Amino acid sequence: VDDLVEQYRILAERHSMGDESEDEGEDEVGGEEICNIRFSLAFGGKILLHQTRLRLRRGHRYGLVGQNGAGKTTLMTAINNGKLDGWPMGLKTEYVDSGSNVDPNHEAKHVLENLMAKTYKPKGECTALLAKLKFTDTMMNGTIGELSGGWQMKLRLAQSVLVDADICLLDEPTNHLDAKTVQWLVDYLNNLTNTTVIVVSHDTPFMEKICTDIIHYEKRDGWTHRKLVNYRGKMSSFVKKQPQAKHYFELATTDLKFVFPDPGRLEGIRSTTQRFLEMENVDFRYPGADVNQLTDVNLKMTLASRIAVLGVNGSGKTTLVKMIVGDTQPTNIGLCRFYVHHNLRVAYVAQHSFHHVEQHLEQSPCNYMSWRFKDGYDREKIDSAAYRISPQEQKAIDEFNLEAIWSRRMKAGKIEYEVKKKNIREKDNKYYTKDELLAMGFEMLLKQTDEKIAAKDAGLDLRPVTTTEAQKHLDDFGLEQEFGTYGKVRGLSGGQKVKLVLAAAMFNNPHLLVLDEPTNYLDREALGALSAALNEWGGAVLMISHNKEFYSSVCKEEWIVEEGKVRITGESHEREMKAVAKKKTFAKVEKEDAKLEKAGGNMNSDGDKYKDATTNFWGKAVSKKEARNFEKARKRSDVETMRKILMVPVGKTMPGHDALGNGIDPIN
Repeated sequence: VDDLVEQYRILAERHSMGDESEDEGEDEVGGEEICNIRFSLAFGGKILLHQTRLRLRRGHRYGLVGQNGAGKTTLMTAINNGKLDGWPMGLKTEYVDSGSNVDPNHEAKHVLENLMAKTYKPKGECTALLAKLKFTDTMMNGTIGELSGGWQMKLRLAQSVLVDADICLLDEPTNHLDAKTVQWLVDYLNNLTNTTVIVVSHDTPFMEKICTDIIHYEKRDGWTHRKLVNYRGKMSSFVKKQPQAKHYFELATTDLKFVFPDPGRLEGIRSTTQRFLEMENVDFRYPGADVNQLTDVNLKMTLASRIAVLGVNGSGKTTLVKMIVGDTQPTNIGLCRFYVHHNLRVAYVAQHSFHHVEQHLEQSPCNYMSWRFKDGYDREKIDSAAYRISPQEQKAIDEFNLEAIWSRRMKAGKIEYEVKKKNIREKDNKYYTKDELLAMGFEMLLKQTDEKIAAKDAGLDLRPVTTTEAQKHLDDFGLEQEFGTYGKVRGLSGGQKVKLVLAAAMFNNPHLLVLDEPTNYLDREALGALSAALNEWGGAVLMISHNKEFYSSVCKEEWIVEEGKVRITGESHEREMKAVAKKKTFAKVEKEDAKLEKAGGNMNSDGDKYKDATTNFWGKAVSKKEARNFEKARKRSDVETMRKILMVPVGKTMPGHDALGNGIDPIN
């Protein structure tokens, strides 16, 4: 009777706490119980888990499953730091993070020395494991920062292997890994008997191969907050019990939808089969290297291109992509053909794009967007190392007495730039060809100029970047107001940061979207939304990915990089032409008070009553720069600046511009 009473008490307690985890037949599961606790977990004032249970057994491999932002990484970090209520003392944990955070101090350390210091293992044991993972002597003796994303993940995995831990925590361990290394990891994990593994991964085939149990973030009817629910068996068994989770095996989405902006017109390109990029006989060699990284590359791209770049880690995939986006130039320039359309707008979401976003941890995503685009161009790109003017180039600019490059034109098949010199009248501006300016050493200045002109052509100079407008754009990429407007970058999950990075990259209406491992950190639902959006979008897509399920849903052409060569298989097919000229207008998202004000007949907020600037008060034509500044002032209803540009004397009213007043009396 006492036993029945005790069983009833336990069942009643579990029911009252909402603990309905799948624990039947627990005695048959096997494995020493190393953890059985109940706890709550919060982050940034938000309750992620409330009075939930976590029970772990030695030798089991648990897949931790939930949507982006549910708190998976937060839980892993808390476990690693022993910060959960009731966490057993003495359990040794080893945490392999996803590699999303770039630490310059860590990347400056040497590979082998750091591995020995972290694991307290002898040199021979560390060297043997690294050699098994195909690390060369040069890589072992080099710095961590010199390794690609895939090799850095291999290094973190090697460290976890050498540490004899009770619990191994893996956060997106297949990120950046090629197929052979993923298989090595599967075999290694499946052979562990004394170590408990907890894995967060959006790579469903990988999870299916390794998991003995699934721990699911779940919110059922009657539960105020999420709890952890344990399901014994593989991912496929879990999906049978939870049919709404079938998206883990199907790259499809239900409610979530990404909306990409159409690319806009690309001068001279009238169909999706016309080339905007060509490479013939291109070589690339890193400075100081003895051999080429890439040799005799022959490629082309059009707006119809949907291309996956494939190859093992370190084969040169990222090197090829960096040439295409303009971060580097061919080694044999002048001896090869390397053509990129001068007005091509490129969005490049790199492996370490988080590094830039994480310079703004205390800002909201909307504030970050405003900072980045408020000047009418992509400030983050212009400030990056790929566009930075060196001291030598700045010296050449100063010696040439160059004030600015004002405009660009095509004449007789050659690109020419209008150059304004200091203390020289505007009417005496001169045009120089691109080759002439490059010969003078103005490479980065021209890159910045081309980028700003391309941004202006996309309408960024007219596009407002208020919080409301920025949030509207973030909504198109699945980042809700709770996180975009009211949250901080610091509080975003890995998947939410990907959405922010992707939204920011697409803000300038690019013609080419380059994605380096886009599947990292995104949950399955978001992957489905991304796949659908890319297939609908009118621009070109170039991606590096090891996730065949994802890239094959978008890309029909493959560039295989191996042994310094690029081999092409498949073909991209002609698509509907969506890169067409459109009027550069942006619908204003109005707040309620603005709507009420307009309803009362006050139209000041729109600035429609102010006319364009063509001539100033004295009858002289305004310059292009003055006209642009006038347009910006008009958008702000900045009467003082507009009067200054038009040189209207105080006390005078300019004919045709009565709305600017006389500079003395208040304007109604």
